Amino acid sequence: MIYFPNCKINIGLRVLEKRMDGFHNIESVFYPLNLCDALEIRPLKEGTTKITITGIDSNISSKEFDKNTCIKAYNLLKQDFPQLKEVNIHLDKAIPTFAGLGGGSSDGSYTLKLLNFIFNLNLTNNQLISYAEKIGSDCMFFINNTPTLVSGRGEKMKEINLSLKDYYIVLIKPNINISTKEAYQEVDQDKKETTALTSLSSLETLDIKHWKKEIVNDFEKPLFKKYPILKQTKDMLYENGAIYSQMSGSGSTIYGIFEKEVDLKRIKQDNITFIHQEKML
Repeated sequence: MIYFPNCKINIGLRVLEKRMDGFHNIESVFYPLNLCDALEIRPLKEGTTKITITGIDSNISSKEFDKNTCIKAYNLLKQDFPQLKEVNIHLDKAIPTFAGLGGGSSDGSYTLKLLNFIFNLNLTNNQLISYAEKIGSDCMFFINNTPTLVSGRGEKMKEINLSLKDYYIVLIKPNINISTKEAYQEVDQDKKETTALTSLSSLETLDIKHWKKEIVNDFEKPLFKKYPILKQTKDMLYENGAIYSQMSGSGSTIYGIFEKEVDLKRIKQDNITFIHQEKML
């Protein structure tokens, strides 16, 4: 059985404060895209659970078996359902890592969904969300996979009425990998002063033409300073007609939202390791 874990972009990301537990309170909107990995799970007649990873960044993704979100998902369910058979997991990556697109989180959540289906566990979406939260905060989003306002440390989620239907999304990842840890260290050191005056809950009614002035990602200021190519990429997307452009999450992907399809040949390719375009349906 094969499922297709999709990615997401962040529309706005405000780092509000550092918490006593070491996490940060944030506010962001997650929006699902159609760029997907491919996840296949087959029960084994004998042997132990294993995972093979192919595709983009597979050398990075394969390094730490126990930290892989698919393995984490399997082990979580195995604790409560010891009757689960050992499985062979094959993950073909199309979503780049360290990119702010949630690929690893999506892989973990879809592993929960697929195991639930294969082994007839009859888990509800709310139960799957509880398991997903134990893998990582972003994982919960991919259970329902609808536009969502995210707050707290990422565990508070509220679906919102937001549609980018018929717009084109271009994703560009320069040759930079930014970990979540690095991003938060930079934003803390920067002692940010956000210029965002608008709560992201207003995205339901705020015209997209006003997003450029109202909606910010607090990671951009310190990370653009450290990695100038990120700002150069954002500027280039605006120069090519983007209505709105932003860094996605804490990763190194810059996305642009366009009214028309973009000729990707016009996008400069220097130091760019990944580029993708899709029309929202």
